[in-house]
Amino acid sequence: MQELARLSSMAAALLDAAAAVAHFACIFWGARGLRLLGAGERIAGLAEAGHWYPPLISAAIGSLLSLLAAYALSGAGLLSPLPGLRLVLALAGAVFLARALAAPWLRPLFQGNSARFWIVSSAICLALGLLHLAAALGR
Repeated sequence: MQELARLSSMAAALLDAAAAVAHFACIFWGARGLRLLGAGERIAGLAEAGHWYPPLISAAIGSLLSLLAAYALSGAGLLSPLPGLRLVLALAGAVFLARALAAPWLRPLFQGNSARFWIVSSAICLALGLLHLAAALGR
């Protein structure tokens, strides 16, 4: 069970870090990057207009994902134990799963986001949710 938790933590850390990099890259890519990732024309238009919101939300999400990557690395034993490690991993898993499962109800609220965005981001959230929960349960 501990080996599964360690492997789940390492996979979660890798996916968390990749998602964080994608969000940070959108700060520099601007509207083109946001469109590539399927964030929607509303957000891309704000980025083109130089609005503060797209880079701020990208930085906030990237920072949160970076923190989760650190917790996952801690869960894998590659970093020193972080405070509330099991609780943070379990909460992250629950939030990611909730986001993946709530996509059909969230989609009408964010109509500018592409179908690709909803499919890809929901699949990633499902994987991250399962990995974080496996990491938490194995601790």
